[in-house]
Amino acid sequence: MPIRVVVFDLDGTLVESSGDLATAVNAALAKAAPGVPPLAGDVVRSFVGSGARKLIERCLAASGLRVPPEDVLPLFLDAYRGCMLDTTRLYPGVEEALEALAPRALAVLTNKPGDLSRAILQGLGVAHRFRRVYGGGDLPERKPDPAGLLRILEEAGATPAEGVMVGDSDVDVLTGRGAGVLTVGVSYGFDPESLRAVPPDFVLDDLRQLPGRL
Repeated sequence: MPIRVVVFDLDGTLVESSGDLATAVNAALAKAAPGVPPLAGDVVRSFVGSGARKLIERCLAASGLRVPPEDVLPLFLDAYRGCMLDTTRLYPGVEEALEALAPRALAVLTNKPGDLSRAILQGLGVAHRFRRVYGGGDLPERKPDPAGLLRILEEAGATPAEGVMVGDSDVDVLTGRGAGVLTVGVSYGFDPESLRAVPPDFVLDDLRQLPGRL
């Protein structure tokens, strides 16, 4: 059956956001534990993908801090709201790919907080491309639970055979598999190693390749 619904992950798939995430993480850690050394950007980047709370848990562990994540999460979110568009940009080819895919229903399913996800896409000028943008806090379950993906398909009146999940990590592949859709990985994202461990149906080096593959 033809693909009618294309669902994307956000960080590491549509946007390169690791710099702003690292800035916010380190600002939060500095407030929670003054004098703590900042984490390198690559370290923070490796922790992205399972939502804001998990990001903070991993960063606290990496910093050796015994601080409740619940105390640091609001600090991170406040800092991130102030810097989330400082350096975050669409990856090369994303705008062209979205334009070429426009006849299909496009959506975003991310573990990043939904309000922040929508604000970033709006700020980058592509929010209008997506019929749905669901993030952490919008739905009861988070990826890799397939419930959010199945909801997007249902709202579009599509079957799993008509859908595809595009992402940069094993979390996205497992989400797609759980929903029974085609899975596509991108090699340029935050966690390419996990795509080797949990391979999608195929991998792209540039999102502009996606319309032709579908």
